[in-house]
Amino acid sequence: MLLSSLKHHNYRLWAGADLVSVTGTWMQVLGVNWLILEATGSATSVGLSLVLQALPTLAFGLWGGALADRLPARPVVLASQVAQGLLAVVLAVVAMTGVTSVLPVYGVALAGGLVTALGGPALGRFGAEVVPPADLPNAMALGSVINSAGRILGMSLAGVLLPLTGTGGLFVINAVSFLAVIGAIAAMRAGEMYLLAKASAGAGGIRDGLRHVLRTPWLLVVLALSLILGSLGRNYQVTMASMAAGPLGAGAVGYGLLSTVFAVGTVLGGIFAASRPRLTMRLLLVTAFLASVAQALSGLVPGLWPFAALLLPIAAGAVVIDTTIGARVQLGSPDELRGRVISVLGLVSAAAGALGGPLLGWLSDAMGPRLALQIGGVSTTAATLLAALALARVTGVRILRARTA
Repeated sequence: MLLSSLKHHNYRLWAGADLVSVTGTWMQVLGVNWLILEATGSATSVGLSLVLQALPTLAFGLWGGALADRLPARPVVLASQVAQGLLAVVLAVVAMTGVTSVLPVYGVALAGGLVTALGGPALGRFGAEVVPPADLPNAMALGSVINSAGRILGMSLAGVLLPLTGTGGLFVINAVSFLAVIGAIAAMRAGEMYLLAKASAGAGGIRDGLRHVLRTPWLLVVLALSLILGSLGRNYQVTMASMAAGPLGAGAVGYGLLSTVFAVGTVLGGIFAASRPRLTMRLLLVTAFLASVAQALSGLVPGLWPFAALLLPIAAGAVVIDTTIGARVQLGSPDELRGRVISVLGLVSAAAGALGGPLLGWLSDAMGPRLALQIGGVSTTAATLLAALALARVTGVRILRARTA
């Protein structure tokens, strides 16, 4: 069951290309952050680039979902990969020509965010078409493992190569990595695709997608839970840094250790999710509850190693939660609305990051990171219990049992 998706030729191509592409993407992330820091010396400037990447999703994500439901997924995905590859080339030129202004980098960040907003839902639909519906949860779980492995590999390679190639070399490598995705899509067997139904030409577009979400109570509950978990229980980059620099007294070395532990936890979480025969609402609620309690407790532990020990299951739980929510949302939505529902989920995720990061940062500065972790953990625990009650009310207790969508 753990590797059931890999028996499909098209998914094997997709998984391999995804690993190459994610590795290149994280190499570029490190390169962009370093380029901005070199030019400005300001961490706030780095944060601004992240905001610019998220803004297009908030503004145009729903349009991307409507396009994904009307257009064939393959050409849209190919166009988005070509566009991202060209943007990486632009960054390489900026870095290699010695441009000192960060405005071109910000422009690329904004353009990349726009490509993601318009092409992301089609990417989600296409990923669901390379495996049969029964194997989609497993494919999504393996995708989480690949993303985590690619992140670890990309950041590690970037750290080694940066002194040798400079940031420009990292951007060139990322640009080349998109060729792996394009080649994989071209090599896929059309007869082994599991195409989703497309929306009709006369469909209501964004309005139909929003109407479906608003008229589906269980979906509203899951999206609300995702927003709270993502904002108060998922922004550990903020709280890890604050804990390492403050109460734990671990400094940069400790922060690096915590980041590594977190990355390992995400891999373990992906493996666990891939091994499950079904990703159920019950699994989502139990994992969210345990991860929330662990987060509250993490604000109480006295030293670096106990904190790291709690961080491991929290990171694993985060991946199980995200994978389960993605699988339930996709499998529980009509094919012709899949892209728009994916875009709404992406909108919720972007909003969670935009709201939670500054909020947890303010709590850490004003009350200390320990209390910030405790407040976040207690809040997400309460939200999980309320979500369980709401789901039981709107769908019956059966949804809490292990069953498919």
